[in-house]
Amino acid sequence: MMKTLLAVLGALAAVLLIPPLLSSGSDDDVGDQVRGLRVLVPNAPGGGYDITARNAAKAIEEADLASRIEVFNLPGAGGTVGLGRIVNERGNGKLVMSMGLGVVGAVYTNKSPSSLADTTPIAKLIEEPDIVVVSKDSPYKDIGQLLAAWKANPGQIPVGGGSRAGGPDHLAPMLMAKAAGMDPRQVNYVPFDGGGELLASVLGGKIAFGVSGIGEYRDQIQSGDLRVLAVTSKDRLAGVTAPTLKESGVDVEFTNWRGIVAPPGISTNERGRLVNLFTRLAGSPQWREVLKRNGWTSAFQPGDEFGKFLAAENDRVATTLKELGLV
Repeated sequence: MMKTLLAVLGALAAVLLIPPLLSSGSDDDVGDQVRGLRVLVPNAPGGGYDITARNAAKAIEEADLASRIEVFNLPGAGGTVGLGRIVNERGNGKLVMSMGLGVVGAVYTNKSPSSLADTTPIAKLIEEPDIVVVSKDSPYKDIGQLLAAWKANPGQIPVGGGSRAGGPDHLAPMLMAKAAGMDPRQVNYVPFDGGGELLASVLGGKIAFGVSGIGEYRDQIQSGDLRVLAVTSKDRLAGVTAPTLKESGVDVEFTNWRGIVAPPGISTNERGRLVNLFTRLAGSPQWREVLKRNGWTSAFQPGDEFGKFLAAENDRVATTLKELGLV
């Protein structure tokens, strides 16, 4: 009887003195999966931020890195409505925002009270070139024809982009215009809230040409409904029969990028858990397949590294807008 009592007391002491080997599942454990994650998309469905967010969420779930991720749209003012929401969600470690270069520029052009410096950088994910695109019925068969008509009368050739002033789809044609000898302030730029909204106007011939990301229009390009006249990247794109701008005599190279930020004031552990989640995503075969399918280039930068990049991009965009006389 005494041996049995001593054995019980010894087992109890072991339970009390030895820490558990398994996680308690609390939110303070950086190794835990992120539970109940919501991803805010600051533009309309079908745009670049939306496509990136939904592809990332699906890849995360397929890789069993997290489950039941909710993606929702909050468009407006070039992404600054969503930015204001993420900044106001201070301390919420279960909310992130899909964003990119467009939000950087929109902060300036919309005079947003919130900036990306107010957020918590989580990860830069991808880079993507823009394309100069027209409908299959457009009179412009190549970039040379388009440039000739545009230079002859910049104000009468409307160009549409899937971002507001200061965003990538705005900066790219402004840089094109300047390189081709035009005054960017004379360009008739028509902004849309994402590539999804832009698509209908390009297909319907309501604008002369559009500038947007390749990933948003691959299906329409492959079906022949859209014709790519040029790409903004350094090299030609696989599967796209179109020259680079530089090949066409326009000295412009331009690349868009997208990433993830979280609200300010989240805990160190919450931030670490989110950075870890997107780091694991970036290394997964599921994400590599997403990159290949959309024609994106991996440009992964975690946490602090992404934060330094954001600060540099903020300065670059401000300088570019001033040089173009747009702010």
